[in-house]
Parts: sequence; structure tokens; C-alpha cells
Amino acid sequence: MSNDFRIIDLEKHETKDIVDGHVNGNLTVIWRDWDKILLDPPKMVYSTSVNPGEIKGPHLHTKRDSYFTCIRGSVIFVIKNKSGEYIEIESSEDKPTLIHVPQNIPSAHLNPTSQISTVLTLANIAWKPNDNEMKNQIFDDYDWKKWKK
Repeated sequence: MSNDFRIIDLEKHETKDIVDGHVNGNLTVIWRDWDKILLDPPKMVYSTSVNPGEIKGPHLHTKRDSYFTCIRGSVIFVIKNKSGEYIEIESSEDKPTLIHVPQNIPSAHLNPTSQISTVLTLANIAWKPNDNEMKNQIFDDYDWKKWKK
């Protein structure tokens, strides 16, 4: 695995009804302070939606690290590593994965499905409207068309 980013499989547990014990849902652990999964504790947590067939990014953050997980639907993260290679990682509500994208590593996330997807983000620096630390990138040699249906 590259040291440009990390992929962390998340714990997913069934939850059960207190009366008869049938499965009534699930619980996915995103972060616990004692796990030491995150290099720095989050200073900001937010969710963002990605409309069907849409791409957010690519861009990079010059000051902050971000941790992403898809909590509804499915999202493909496209990360350009330091060697210039594109890495594609799926995160979905069915297969929860936490993806660490450090500062100065460009990435995008796209929704290849027909439903709105939701991504939960944990960041080690809280965003302020006048930060100007996000820089748009162009992945002109990446094949975006392969995700169009």
C-alpha cells in the first residue's frame, strides 16, 4: 500500500431488537479515540452529498488531512499518488471503508450509481470560509468516461 494515503476497513456490527433479538439494523464504527486510527483527532466532522453520476473534485488541501467514508450509497474515490498513478477505492454503506487523504494529495470522489450518495468527512483542521487552502486540480489523463452509463 502507498504511504500517500491509507485505507481502513471499518467495523460493522448488527444491532438487535431488545424484545425478540431480530436484527433491526447495524452500527458502523467510524472513529474512537482509543483506536488511534487517526493521526490527529478530528477538529471538524461534516457530511456531503454526491448526486448520481456527479464528480466532486479533483482538488487537494494544502493544510489539512481528510478521512472519508461513504455512509449512504456508494462512492469511488480517485486518488493521484505521488508517483502520478491513479488509485480507485470504493467506499459504500455495505462495505464501509475509511480513506485517509493527507494534505497535498489530490483526490476526487464520484457517484457511479443512480441514487444520491452521502460521504462523512473527518478533518484534522476545521474549515473557515476564508481559508483558501483548497486547490483545484485537473486529472486530464484520467478516464472519467468509464464511469458514465
